Amino acid sequence: MSRAPTPLAPTPLAAAPFRRRIVTGFSPGRVYAMCARYTYLLLASWPRLLDIAYWPTVQMITWGFITSFLAPQTGFLAQGFGVLLAGALLWDVLFRGQIGVALSFFEEMYARNLGHLMVSPLKPTELMASLLIMSLVRTLIGLVPASLLAIWFFGYSIYSMGFALVAFFFGLIVMGWAIGLFVSGLVMRNGLGAESLAWALIFALAPLSGVYYPIAVLPEWLRYVAWTLPSSHAFEGMRAAVLHHELAWDHLAWMAVLDMVYLGLGGLAFLAFFRAAKVRGKILQVGE
Repeated sequence: MSRAPTPLAPTPLAAAPFRRRIVTGFSPGRVYAMCARYTYLLLASWPRLLDIAYWPTVQMITWGFITSFLAPQTGFLAQGFGVLLAGALLWDVLFRGQIGVALSFFEEMYARNLGHLMVSPLKPTELMASLLIMSLVRTLIGLVPASLLAIWFFGYSIYSMGFALVAFFFGLIVMGWAIGLFVSGLVMRNGLGAESLAWALIFALAPLSGVYYPIAVLPEWLRYVAWTLPSSHAFEGMRAAVLHHELAWDHLAWMAVLDMVYLGLGGLAFLAFFRAAKVRGKILQVGE
């Protein structure tokens, strides 16, 4: 009489913690894979690359000619020729930081790929990390050519600010990341009908940020609102660096603290919107 086949031995318990760590732990490898995906999308489409560098350059040239026209007639601009140019370039850091997060996320929604990503081992925090990295890459692609052309066209180098430029750059891009994560989560929760917020929300903050004028010109009650934005401290510090060649440490400190608060709130909002979209089945209906 033949014997029944012996059942397979169960998986050793010792392997379980290792397998669980691979699936649930934060993986730099998965972040790298997502960044590679977005990089291939950029490199495979020259219109995408052109669009990233085109608008910062056009804005820089426009404000450069305005500055050249006003400088001989205005003592303020004659004292600090680059104050409007620096404002235009740094504003683009904030805008590109925000839109870089949103556009990379929208790539998944346009392709209806978000559901596929979420059934893979990829975690929402790893997706967030890859979006922030690609936002940095997109911002540099747009800013560096425009800043170099400013030297060629107008003889003004934003790099003359030195350490202050690095501080303002990261202060503004972190604020852009926070807004981009919030907008991306909102679109994930409500669908592509809310996509226009990715373009509109950041411009609503421009009047309060003092990009081209000091916060002191705002009505007194509105100044209190403006000082709650990291961007207001960044642009005030920028003007101090360009006009008076000094580093406004108080503005840098406030900018850093507010950036941490904004980025934390933006990340929490993204995760909350993700959980809500998952519960309501929106992950598989991202195009609707």
